[in-house]
Amino acid sequence: MAQANSDARQLATVSIGNSVQAYSTLSYTKRVYSGTPDQVTPLSARTFGTWTFVTAVVRLLAAYHINDPLAYKLAFIVFLGANLHFMSEWLIFKSAKWGAGLSGPIIISSISLAWMWTQWDFYVKA
Repeated sequence: MAQANSDARQLATVSIGNSVQAYSTLSYTKRVYSGTPDQVTPLSARTFGTWTFVTAVVRLLAAYHINDPLAYKLAFIVFLGANLHFMSEWLIFKSAKWGAGLSGPIIISSISLAWMWTQWDFYVKA
C-alpha cells in the first residue's frame, strides 16, 4: 500500500509541474493537441494548466487519504474525466493525434482507472 501511495504522490507532483509549463510555453500543450496545434492559444494552455493543477491536487489528497471513500471516488472521477477528455479529443474531435504528447495521458489515466477499480475494496472499506 505504501508503494501505491508513493506512486500516486509522484504522479500528482509531475502533474503540478505540467501545470506550470502550461503557463510558460505552448509547446507541450501543442504536443498533446497535435491534430490542431493552431487552436492552442495562451488562454487554452492556461485553462489546461489550471485544470491539470486542480486534478493533481485532488489526486494528491486522495493519495494521502486513500481509505477515505470520498477522496477515492473523487480521484477516480478525475481520472475518468481526463480519460474521456483525451479519448474524445483523439477519436471524436481529432484535435489530438496518437503520439508522445497524447499516449502518456491516455495510458496513465487508463491504467489508473483499471487499478483503482480492481483495488476499490482493498482501499475503501464499505
